[in-house]
Amino acid sequence: MAPLDGINIVEFGGIGPGPFAGMLLADLGANVIRLHRHGEKSPVDLGGSGADHRSRPGIAVDLKNPRDVELAVRLVDSADALIEGFRPGVMERLGLGPDRLLARNPKLVYGRITGYGQDGPLAKTPGHDINYIAMSGVLSALARVGERPLAPINLLGDYGGGGMLLAFGVLGALLQAQRTGEGEVVDAAMVDGVAQLATIVFSFSQAGAWGAPGTNVIDSGAHFYDVYETSDGLHFAVGAIEPQFYSEFIRLLDLTPEAAPQWDRSRWAELKERIAGIFKTKTRAEWSRIFEGTDACATPVLGLEEAAHHPHNLARQSFVQRAEGLLPATAPRFSSTKSAVRETPSLEQALELWGFDDLVVSSIQASSGISS
Repeated sequence: MAPLDGINIVEFGGIGPGPFAGMLLADLGANVIRLHRHGEKSPVDLGGSGADHRSRPGIAVDLKNPRDVELAVRLVDSADALIEGFRPGVMERLGLGPDRLLARNPKLVYGRITGYGQDGPLAKTPGHDINYIAMSGVLSALARVGERPLAPINLLGDYGGGGMLLAFGVLGALLQAQRTGEGEVVDAAMVDGVAQLATIVFSFSQAGAWGAPGTNVIDSGAHFYDVYETSDGLHFAVGAIEPQFYSEFIRLLDLTPEAAPQWDRSRWAELKERIAGIFKTKTRAEWSRIFEGTDACATPVLGLEEAAHHPHNLARQSFVQRAEGLLPATAPRFSSTKSAVRETPSLEQALELWGFDDLVVSSIQASSGISS
């Protein structure tokens, strides 16, 4: 049994945060059915593996066609939740807005993910991850001294502050609906989510404890929290913040507290240069042997393929073998119930789990394009 067994969710297909939320919920056992456009470009078409479409089947629909809209309504009538990522107002124009669907299914959790939220001056403005993290204030902090902000992989906006926030909100609203019998709308905005992820940074800033980008402890300002190149052109990550970890770190570099005082900020640039020179005297593998099993908080920077095959990750089965190769496993883990990357059920199996009888299943199969 999985944590979300018995929970039925309709996912209106999209890209980025919506499919990621659908994947998270499906991996936890929810019975998710994706409604996507005919000819929708999948992650495979865009150079990916399609992994974020895993664990749930799809139905190709044309939401400008009244028949397909009624199919969607029919599914939502039997759903615990839906998730969608259109611009504000689109679902309403399609006849699938929350007022109509909640009137038909009062316990429905209506999950919405957008960049800027359902209201406000920018609500209907298009954008992508980089725009949302810029507007949250967080992108300005992602820079080294004297350099422009670095656009990270789209993990902060699309996934951490977007899809994961949506899934978290949907789960909270599902608990509320179980207690009260009343559903509600979840308005998840990536700008809000990214800002929330950076709560501690905003707190430091408000307290006057956050300086210019690249001068702070956790943004590469400190010599004991940075990435260093090794002699073979690879890299090592250092996060020796606490004094006991720092002492171990400098000991293994053959430095003393007097030669490398941790909190003398006037010497951070000098010590960073000195430590960079030390790291360049050995390969990443040699440094790995030196730091392995110690409390120095120093680890090799692994490539994506290396991470999947690292002994620790293999021991914990942090990656699972799929047709596409080794991919991240479901997280978090539960002591009693089980979550896992599942084989995608057929549409027939998914509909039967929703409680539809054979005639209804046959009707839906006959009237819709089916994909997995």
